Amino acid sequence: MSDLIKLTAAELGAKIAAGDVSAEEVTRAHLDRIAEVDGRVHAFLHVDDTGAVEAARAVDAKRAAGDKLGPLAGVPIAIKDVIATKGIPTTAASKILEGWRPPYDATVMTRIRDAGMVMLGKTNMDEFAMGSSTEYSAYGPTYNPWDLTRIPGGSGGGSAAAVAGYEAPLAIGTDTGGSIRQPGAVTGTVGAKPTYGGTSRYGLIAFSSSLDTPGPVARTVLDTALLHQVIAGHDPRDSTSIPLPVPDVVAAARQGATGDLTGVRVGLVKEFSGEGAEPGVMAVFRDTVEALTKLGAEVVEISCPHFQYALPAYYLIAPSECSSNLARFDSVRFGLRVGDDGRNSLEEVMSLTREAGFGDEVKRRIIIGTYALSSGYYDAYYGQAQKVRTLITRDFTSAFEKVDVLVSPTTPFTAFELGARTADPYQMYLADLYTIPTNLYGGPAISVPVGLSEGLPVGLQIMAPTMADDRMYRIAAAVESTVGTFTPPAL
Repeated sequence: MSDLIKLTAAELGAKIAAGDVSAEEVTRAHLDRIAEVDGRVHAFLHVDDTGAVEAARAVDAKRAAGDKLGPLAGVPIAIKDVIATKGIPTTAASKILEGWRPPYDATVMTRIRDAGMVMLGKTNMDEFAMGSSTEYSAYGPTYNPWDLTRIPGGSGGGSAAAVAGYEAPLAIGTDTGGSIRQPGAVTGTVGAKPTYGGTSRYGLIAFSSSLDTPGPVARTVLDTALLHQVIAGHDPRDSTSIPLPVPDVVAAARQGATGDLTGVRVGLVKEFSGEGAEPGVMAVFRDTVEALTKLGAEVVEISCPHFQYALPAYYLIAPSECSSNLARFDSVRFGLRVGDDGRNSLEEVMSLTREAGFGDEVKRRIIIGTYALSSGYYDAYYGQAQKVRTLITRDFTSAFEKVDVLVSPTTPFTAFELGARTADPYQMYLADLYTIPTNLYGGPAISVPVGLSEGLPVGLQIMAPTMADDRMYRIAAAVESTVGTFTPPAL
């Protein structure tokens, strides 16, 4: 393993800017690592070797010309395959989009390129971001670098596995119900969901439009904050984008790294006190809470009574929005087309295409969502779920009048074995039990690794009020300064 790939993104950026190493050297080191291990991990669906080297050379040319480089210029990054990348295959891990090359970049991607970062390729995921294990990819599962017989979380398991396996120092994920944080927890990486509207959804292939949020993945809290700072900010092309300054998450991470949380009020969510969670996960969580106290934080228990209804509410709202969003895949405008032989009608071609192009989990959610939105059932299902969403938001609002942040385990269990939950969708959905409330509320949350249970990573989730993303970074960095970072066994 090259020493370069062991460095943090912040360290790499500093070395490239100082001329201690070239961006091309850093990029080639990571491409070599991908070639070495990705046959076993399967974090990537597409690797853009040529484009990555060209982008790295452009950074080196700027440095040679005396141009000032940003803190992440020349640093490689992996991109979840739900983000549109101009001229690069973007499939959302679905057969229905196989071979599609977008004619434009997502806003997140534009900002990454403007920062001089080097895209290595596109990472695997659950199809259309629907899943919690990356087993629902049409192109095969991703494997957890900690144990190749186990899942890397989902839907963004490819991004998390790429970072955990030292194939990339940074990655982009998207979080609809926990799809950045839950993979972070089970792979020992840091994953952050920004405030909804804090990062642009323009160019993000939509799953659930009122929930989808692009965010950063890294191995340290500071690296996560540096990437967050790059991709965040108002975008006039996204009607849900917030026209406010981005909180200084980098300064907050640096402040937290001092390890002083004096005066910070931390709330333990009573409803996430351990029921249904693995004993090892709760033991690590309790140790982390004790560490927060030693850092000077005041820890109190907070009741959020409607959090228990978050899971069923989410699985009405998200499928309803997905059934609407995925209607665009009609075999006419782009993507797969099956049965267009002159004998079938348009409706028959559409039906044959969707049957061949969508996987079972996507079909399941489309059916649930279409039913929930159908005449006579809208008020009973989707309307009621939105009312529950309002109650959950009120729980958060009330809690943040008493404390600065809320904490819980990120997920009730460590990485489970591949195939262990695919036969029971409900058991799979429980992976997001602790992460979903924040999505329904719209606030920011981060998962930071805090320990091991039977040799597998456990994550701490830190939830903050909307547009207070800096708070979660301060707490996360303070925790990291105490517990350190975690490295998987050698692949």
